[in-house]
Amino acid sequence: MPARPPAIIDATAKKLELLGQQIRAHRKTLRVSATTAAEAAGMSRVTLHRIERGEPAVTMGAYLNVMAALGLEFGILPPPSAVPAVGDDHRKGWIPARIRLSDYPQLKQLAWQIHGVDELTPVEALNIYERNGRHLDFAAMEPGERHLIDALRLAFGKG
Repeated sequence: MPARPPAIIDATAKKLELLGQQIRAHRKTLRVSATTAAEAAGMSRVTLHRIERGEPAVTMGAYLNVMAALGLEFGILPPPSAVPAVGDDHRKGWIPARIRLSDYPQLKQLAWQIHGVDELTPVEALNIYERNGRHLDFAAMEPGERHLIDALRLAFGKG
């Protein structure tokens, strides 16, 4: 039987839900089943499911175990006002679990045929970049978008 969740404020509950959603999105991006991820993290599938729902009763160690099993790093982030803009050097090689088209202007132009979608998985983004690479304007491209393309090619490219 799970432990009783500690009393938490709404803002903390929202952060736990967001963390769980990000863990789940990353697992899905990697195409790892819940059972496989849970086994790799040394926990039951039920505990993984509780983590992905952001339940506060799950130990922080369990959250960190599943993050490590999925190759995610844990760190304390500065307040949003202190976070550098997309493309700054601290983000080189970083790939978001979901790529917002609004953050990458040339990707948004290349994905003109996709209607009703604001975000893509990293693999979908790489496929669009590779299929339509002849239309990319590297001279006008923002550094953040160049870094994204490099990271996607490194992580998912075929050589």
